Amino acid sequence: MPKLTLETPTDQVFLIGPAYSRRLKKLNIFTIEDLLHHYPNRHQDLTQSTIKGKIVSCKNLYTRTGKQIQKAIIASNGKTLTVTWFNQPFLTKVLTPNTQISLSNGLTSPEYEIIRDSHAPLIHTGRLVPVYPETAGVSSKWLRSRINFLLDNLKLQLKTDWLPPSIKTKYRLIDLSPALQSIHFPKNQAQINLAIRRLSFDEMFLLQLEVLIRRQTWQEKKLSHRLVVDQEKVLNFISHLPFTLTAAQNRCLKDILTDLNQNLPMNRLLQGDVGSGKTVVAAVAMYINFLNGLSSALMAPTEILAQQHFNTLKTVFANTAIKLQLVTASTSAKGRSSSGRKPDIFIGTHALLFRRLDFTNLSLIVIDEQHRFGVKQRSQLVKLGSQKTTPHLLTMTATPIPRTIALTAYADLDLSVLDEMPQGRLPVKTWVVPAEKRLDAYHWLQTQIKTHASQAFIVCPLIDPSEAETMSDIKAVTQEFNQLKSVFSDLKLDLLHGRLKADEKNLKINAFKANQTQILVATPVIEVGIDMPNATIMVIEAAERFGLAQLHQLRGRVGRSDKLSYCLLFTTHPQATLKRLKYLETINAGLKLAEIDLRLRGPGDLYGLKQHGFFNLKLASFTDTRLVTSTKAAAKAILNHLTRDLKRRLKQRTITSVSPN
Repeated sequence: MPKLTLETPTDQVFLIGPAYSRRLKKLNIFTIEDLLHHYPNRHQDLTQSTIKGKIVSCKNLYTRTGKQIQKAIIASNGKTLTVTWFNQPFLTKVLTPNTQISLSNGLTSPEYEIIRDSHAPLIHTGRLVPVYPETAGVSSKWLRSRINFLLDNLKLQLKTDWLPPSIKTKYRLIDLSPALQSIHFPKNQAQINLAIRRLSFDEMFLLQLEVLIRRQTWQEKKLSHRLVVDQEKVLNFISHLPFTLTAAQNRCLKDILTDLNQNLPMNRLLQGDVGSGKTVVAAVAMYINFLNGLSSALMAPTEILAQQHFNTLKTVFANTAIKLQLVTASTSAKGRSSSGRKPDIFIGTHALLFRRLDFTNLSLIVIDEQHRFGVKQRSQLVKLGSQKTTPHLLTMTATPIPRTIALTAYADLDLSVLDEMPQGRLPVKTWVVPAEKRLDAYHWLQTQIKTHASQAFIVCPLIDPSEAETMSDIKAVTQEFNQLKSVFSDLKLDLLHGRLKADEKNLKINAFKANQTQILVATPVIEVGIDMPNATIMVIEAAERFGLAQLHQLRGRVGRSDKLSYCLLFTTHPQATLKRLKYLETINAGLKLAEIDLRLRGPGDLYGLKQHGFFNLKLASFTDTRLVTSTKAAAKAILNHLTRDLKRRLKQRTITSVSPN
């Protein structure tokens, strides 16, 4: 057998091989190190229910219906016991006479363990037994035996701890080797607690260190354009806007202007609820960039949102000399505006990355809903333009991000929060509607539309949540659409989903905007980019399938005028789900809902989609403020003194993670 190391692929490990290795990949286990860090999700206490003895006999018996029963006679402490299993005929070849055995959990279908070495500790019975996340063909019993084998064979390697002694001492952490031994095969609960403390620190510490290195790398980049702020022109521009900026918008704008006045590239995240005015704040920054004779680019994840931004900015810049260019898969590939002049602001989707556009003057990049872009796409955009300077970067998101996550996952960005809505906006009245009140809700909705000439969205969740809607999703929403047409037979309904062509989407959206359609049935494609002030009702089917943060974003599609708006959350789930959804009836602050979502569901559901890599914490939690704070301090202390093994671990994270920015 070849010498094993932490980097050894699982298919080269004794008693694993290619077949099991393929199964382990479904659990994100590729190497020995991955397997050792596949932690149990609980421990079963079998310390009090264990019998040891010797097999006297083991036979297969058959019932009248042909089912097999395995009966074993065991000698234990001078007594003879009968043990029964069902449909496990291989046991007669395993439990041969004179075999020493340990049994837990009774005499009917008990857990069993063959004792080959009386001095070796038990791993399946008679102790706190680890129970692991499993997959088809990989049981907890199989995992226990392989992990135990590896812990025995890698004792020397595991004694080389990658965490510096100074950090372990300061934060009272045990060494790595006993931590791994105790998380898998503890002697008591105290050992489990110490192991979790050490290993959760490791997870959050590596995450913090990775982000700090990204921040350091950004700060070491080339100089950016230092923009001169003509205060008189900026104030004049703001005074001609059709609305007054909120205090929060002014505060965030001050942060951004301070960044733009530096010769280091800005890297700022602007967070704010749907309708809080992020685009206008970005517009002021782009206006200042224009006054300095430089161009800007705004990238959005969908054509709908790009078109929405284009229309908004066209209104905002109506009284200026700024030229806009919309760049999407559906637009022509011109590099200049219709007047023949080079555009001052490019607005588009990822098509911005592939068109031959003149970005030599590019100084400011705005990315909307930045988590919807891949790492490579974002880095590609930042590389556009001059090779002598790095553009300022402003990323925006309507996703409410809990403070503990923002301080960690987004620590390489400066954070500005729009925590105030424009004047005149009324909170959206929200009700959770159980199944027995659905027909009453439909009747109320129909009355509202006819009485007030208002409009409604009805959103159906994705069947298999992913960035791309599947044909199964489309079939489901189409089926729902056909049912709703019979319910609202005297109203005009339309269907919108992500698989429609851009022209068809625009036709449907424009028809809805012109009030030619009263109800728009859609998938969560409407979560971003659709601004319909006349829409006052949002109905969300199967609301239990969404996180609170995403539900809050969806209801943000209504309540965008001075009209009173409503959100109906349909669910057929039991009381526990109703309790979670009820938070939306009384809380309108997205950040507060995100904090509740984090506590109830974990970070993987913040965006409505399961996040990988960065948010894939096994033991650590973003709700543990003390852990977040201590690991950040530890990462800062060691940032400039990384060991070779620590660099290797960070490199592995970079390869296997999907970082949020």
